[in-house]
Amino acid sequence: MVISAVDVIPLSQARAKLSELADQVRAGAEKIITKNGESYVALIDAHRLDYYHQLERERIHLLLIDDASRGLADVAVGKVKDAQSTLRAIKRRRAAKVSD
Repeated sequence: MVISAVDVIPLSQARAKLSELADQVRAGAEKIITKNGESYVALIDAHRLDYYHQLERERIHLLLIDDASRGLADVAVGKVKDAQSTLRAIKRRRAAKVSD
């Protein structure tokens, strides 16, 4: 959605016109509320906010699937390390940093 100049409202105006702005948002508009001339908050429809949250969760899931796929590919080509020896090496490095 494209935000136009009429969709950018100073906070002082938004306070006075909140009911009207809410009706416009329910009708599909999105509003940017400014404070001291800078973007402060956005006013969007609650259903659209739910949709944005759903998209964010889906993106996180896709990133997790990608990480898992890369991990499985590493295992398939033998790029693995023994967990016990890796943990010991990490502990040694941490101990060395503490003693510095």
